[in-house]
Amino acid sequence: MNLYAIVLGIIVITLLSVSLARLGKVKTKADYLVAGRSLPAFVLVFTLLSSWIGSGSLLGGAENAYRHGFGALWQAAGGWAGLLLIYFIAPRARKFAQFTIPDLLESRYNQTARLLGVIAVLFTYTAITSYQFIGGGDIIHLIFPGISSTHGAYILAGFVIVFTAIAGMGSVAYMDVVIGMLATITLIVALPVLIHLAGGWSGVHAALPASHFTAFGEIKPIAALELFLPTCLLMLGNQSMYQKFFSAKTERDATVAVGGWMIGTIILETVIVGVAVVGSALFRTGEVADHPREILAYTATHAFGGSPLLSILGALLVGAIFAKVVSTANNYLFSPATNLVNDVFVRYIRPEAGNGEILGVSRLMVVALGCWALLQALRIKSVLAMSLYAYTIYSAALTPVILAAFFWRRATAAGAVASIAAGTAVTVSWQYVAPHLPAVLAQRDAILPALILSLIGLVCVSLATPAPSEAKLRPFEG
Repeated sequence: MNLYAIVLGIIVITLLSVSLARLGKVKTKADYLVAGRSLPAFVLVFTLLSSWIGSGSLLGGAENAYRHGFGALWQAAGGWAGLLLIYFIAPRARKFAQFTIPDLLESRYNQTARLLGVIAVLFTYTAITSYQFIGGGDIIHLIFPGISSTHGAYILAGFVIVFTAIAGMGSVAYMDVVIGMLATITLIVALPVLIHLAGGWSGVHAALPASHFTAFGEIKPIAALELFLPTCLLMLGNQSMYQKFFSAKTERDATVAVGGWMIGTIILETVIVGVAVVGSALFRTGEVADHPREILAYTATHAFGGSPLLSILGALLVGAIFAKVVSTANNYLFSPATNLVNDVFVRYIRPEAGNGEILGVSRLMVVALGCWALLQALRIKSVLAMSLYAYTIYSAALTPVILAAFFWRRATAAGAVASIAAGTAVTVSWQYVAPHLPAVLAQRDAILPALILSLIGLVCVSLATPAPSEAKLRPFEG
């Protein structure tokens, strides 16, 4: 266990060093919120990869893979499909070059859309941050059994809040380069080693049900769609992603970064599911069977042994998982803090605020939202369920109007407001409404009803109201 502690200590010190090194470069609002619009394609690839692959994949996706095998890739495939479309959005987003998604909503629609967008982002991103805290707490508990998962979540939250508050987007992005390289190399090396330890691919097959190796496994097609759609739509409208595009040096850097991000995401998410499936073959019973979200970290701490090299690989794998959780938490905590500062404080409370005041308030918002996310984390029962809830809010409330801003000239402010309001309301209230509906609806997740009502609101209200002016449309056209 000392080896695991040493690796985690080195990672924490390295990340803190990167943050402190970037601190002196933060002097203005643009430096803090979008890294002074200076990120090259290489940095963008790793910060996009690290912000996307976090506890949703490492815990929720791995839990799904433990239970259902390779059918869990339906969740990851939603992101891959989204990336194909993002290739065409990235240069337009960099050309627009604001600070947040609500900036985009007000520019294309109106102030009401902006405020509703802030609310949807706050619900979604603090929920995503909350289960990163749970993931980090689980890892700390596995390495230090004397520390409970709950206390581990407190510790992880403290790390993340400090890292995120120090230097903003520049800090987050350059930490992601270190984390992305560590995770990519370690996971790719670990998978074939684990297959060997499980007795080869034939040994993995022999230990698991045949359904684990089919396209759907035990997941029904409608359930696969409920995994695919929220992930795809979150990817398409992800504010953290757009902020990275706004931070790019040029439109070309943004476009090139998407190609590298696509390759890295397909490889890493497939490897993560592969490691979880092999881990499930190695550990079908015991503690991890009761807590399958821990399968990756549990495999890293229990499967590797017998030689110093294997022990080091196991420690590095734990460290990589921990670092990815920290990275995703950084990104999803920083993003809503940006909204409160840019879209509320500067926009409505203190328009005349100077750079020093904005930086101070930004850091206070990181702390406040970090505490809120921690409170949510203490109530989580299933990381997979929480991730799908968070994805659905964003997918139904914001992705349709974001895509319409770039690709549907007829979308109007009134249509956008109706769409955001419907998507948010249905998702947040679904757990209370669904039990009173017919069984065929009550058993389903919120994504389909929320998305359908959101699209109806966008299309019908837009067509019933006057078309937007050319001035509104011009900044969003290629």
